[in-house]
Amino acid sequence: MPTKKPNKPDLRLVAESEVYDLMRGPQTTADRVKRLQAEARALAIEQVEQLERILGEAASLADEIAKGGDAYPVGAREIASRLAEDLPAKAETIKAIVSRLP
Repeated sequence: MPTKKPNKPDLRLVAESEVYDLMRGPQTTADRVKRLQAEARALAIEQVEQLERILGEAASLADEIAKGGDAYPVGAREIASRLAEDLPAKAETIKAIVSRLP
């Protein structure tokens, strides 16, 4: 089972961001495109990391259901058992992919 991380701000995203100075002159189109692409990448990484966390939470819940006994329908327990086995590996794969990004 994955361990839960405390909710801490992702300082890397803060470091990759920049404050836009409203008093400076207009940027070139190329500069704006680069800035917007960097913002889009940061948001995409944030969402992928959120998916990783949710998969970990889903794996824990699936494990509880799989081990829940007769209170849960047999089919639901079977599916939950398979999810509890598969989801941690999927979350780790996503984590590895994100960790390779610059």
